[in-house]
Amino acid sequence: MTEYDLVVRSRRAVTPDGERPAAVAVRDGRIAAIHPHDAALDAALDTDLGDLALLPGLVDTHVHVNEPGRTHWEGFASATRAAAAGGVTTIVDMPLNSLPPTVDPGALTAKQEAARGQCHVDVGFWGGAIPGNLAELRPLHERGVYGFKCFLSPSGVEEFPPLTPDEVRQALEVIAEFDGLMVVHAEDPSLLLDPTGPTYPEFLESRPGASERRAVEQVIELARQTGARVHILHVSSADCLEPLAAARRDGLRVSAETCPHYLTLAAEQVPEGDTAFKCCPPIRSEANRDLLWEGLAGGVLSCVVSDHSPSPSDLKIPDFAAAWGGIASLQLGLPAIWTEASRRGHGLPDVVRWMSANPAALAGIPRKGGLAPGNDADLVAFDPDAANPVDAAGLHHKNPVTPYHGRVLRGVVRTTWLRGATVDLTAPPRGTFL
Repeated sequence: MTEYDLVVRSRRAVTPDGERPAAVAVRDGRIAAIHPHDAALDAALDTDLGDLALLPGLVDTHVHVNEPGRTHWEGFASATRAAAAGGVTTIVDMPLNSLPPTVDPGALTAKQEAARGQCHVDVGFWGGAIPGNLAELRPLHERGVYGFKCFLSPSGVEEFPPLTPDEVRQALEVIAEFDGLMVVHAEDPSLLLDPTGPTYPEFLESRPGASERRAVEQVIELARQTGARVHILHVSSADCLEPLAAARRDGLRVSAETCPHYLTLAAEQVPEGDTAFKCCPPIRSEANRDLLWEGLAGGVLSCVVSDHSPSPSDLKIPDFAAAWGGIASLQLGLPAIWTEASRRGHGLPDVVRWMSANPAALAGIPRKGGLAPGNDADLVAFDPDAANPVDAAGLHHKNPVTPYHGRVLRGVVRTTWLRGATVDLTAPPRGTFL
């Protein structure tokens, strides 16, 4: 018998210690050891990637799969194919846009049954916190959800209404009892307006950065009062960085993420009527984008995750006031971020920290997020210098709608391994529920 099932060698392996030549040895689906690149090893299969980078599989903790109920928007089969093609080996599914939303154990069972046998990557689930379901939070936690999502402003779907600040406080008190995690869509509804017209500037004006900041400040104060752990989702406005930094200095358990579209796109670039760019909170100015990168580099923002929120093209009508809001980018997050990060002087270890290690740590997903012994052998062969022209019709997303269509990104995923086995999108899925 051979000592290892698989060895993958690369001169650019991104480990927790940085980028270096290494040979990653796999046994029984786990990383058994990290050896020197040229070590003589006894393996059933030995693959040398040469100068291709070897990354841990990405962990995307913000994905709207939408199945069951809105499966024509996206589903577990198509979403997890897109994830694997983009180097993402773990997703955590959001509780809304599916019907029923994941706000009680029965709805979680319905979602798991819909997903069973369809997942090409490993999948976890968030629960939801909505008015009236306080009694469901602990049972959902005991069923294994990674935390609870709430909105402070309307979610866009009537079956997932927002919480008032007092309802957030009550939910946080319950969640603190079992040391759970609340993840928050933070926009203050009192500062949101109806767009005055169909254009992007009018839509952007209707959702000012001050709305995000005020909501973030409210959530931070509630975290201070309750001692609960809180995470701010999809920060788009640099106005939020100051209160988030202050919360960190005060030792509060408050963290925050941003998304590829906020770090790579800008309001000045949005084509007229192209509502593939519409999302809430919105894509803001180039100057704001630069400040978000500073917040990411400084650790105020810890994670970069997709907020993959797809829809059929007929909901993306060329009217920013009326079109569905959501960015589809699950397959494109790694090359999109690498394109901009490398231009700004960041390296692959930074990208791995933001898109793999930190999201895994945020949700508390064991054995994910790094090339380290004992972890699942979720691996990605990434060509960091290859051109990646984006054709929406060629993506695995169920609907060919993305603001990256026509762009040439930098970096191509060549191979993805899930627990030591190459992901073959034509073969039966091997993903598990986490």
